[in-house]
Amino acid sequence: MDNILSVQNLTKTYASGHQALRAVSLDIRRGEIFALLGPNGAGKTTLIGISCGLVTPSSGSVKVDGHDVVRDFRAAREAIGLVPQELTTDAFETVWATVSFSRGLFGRRHDPALLEKILRSLSLWDKKDSTIATLSGGMKRRVLIAKALSHEPRLLFLDEPSAGVDVELRRDMWNVVRGLRDSGVTIILTTHYIEEAEEMADRIGIISRGELILVEDKATLMQKLGRKQLTLHLQEPLNRIPADLDDYGLRRSADGMTLVYTFENEGGRARITALLRQLGEAGVTFRDLETSQSSLEEIFVSLVRGAA
Repeated sequence: MDNILSVQNLTKTYASGHQALRAVSLDIRRGEIFALLGPNGAGKTTLIGISCGLVTPSSGSVKVDGHDVVRDFRAAREAIGLVPQELTTDAFETVWATVSFSRGLFGRRHDPALLEKILRSLSLWDKKDSTIATLSGGMKRRVLIAKALSHEPRLLFLDEPSAGVDVELRRDMWNVVRGLRDSGVTIILTTHYIEEAEEMADRIGIISRGELILVEDKATLMQKLGRKQLTLHLQEPLNRIPADLDDYGLRRSADGMTLVYTFENEGGRARITALLRQLGEAGVTFRDLETSQSSLEEIFVSLVRGAA
């Protein structure tokens, strides 16, 4: 598959001696939404900074759409849109002026129709003549996205795109991001909202202490690492779990009305069948059952703890 971003053996050590990245290699497929997750200080922002040509790597290489970000900076940078975490817009400029200026910085010809399309897609058209200072935090973040899109980049970095945005606007933002992907823009986002990655990403990467510890398709990750639980709601209270069922590691609720069985995907169905049969043989009956799967947040926490 065609890759729009190729990171090879990337290392960054700052003058203080802090090693922010340790031999990171990563390929981003054209047209995908890739979520990069990691705790504070894991190296996410450094990786973005190097990929955008804003931070000099200690070793390794980054190519954007075939252009090396160090040797061919201008061509690589023209392919990139960057939405930083900090709200850095000029407070006294109008929305239209700041987005138009951003397009001009990349030497693009004036195109009012395109800018109107971008502003409308971000629900900013009615604010085009408003100064940035008068906008809400959520609207200011949308202006940053509009600025990043103004020169028609093929790769868009979103660093905590919904930070400081309320729940309703956050979901609107998700729809905007999906629309960008559908229009052909490849998107890399960092986020502290695990539900954001779970909702939108095609693939997920997890970085911890400067090392990329996992890159996986979201669905595959959930299937491989997401533990499942079977919850049995019993007909009558169970005072103790029969000794014959010790191998299943069942958990009994305090009132004895619920049993919980945690299992892995592989071989889980056969184990459940055996469990239900043995429960019946032991005279334990249930009125209802339900299954649930580990969330991406639980998977993320377990992986980061394992890498610590």
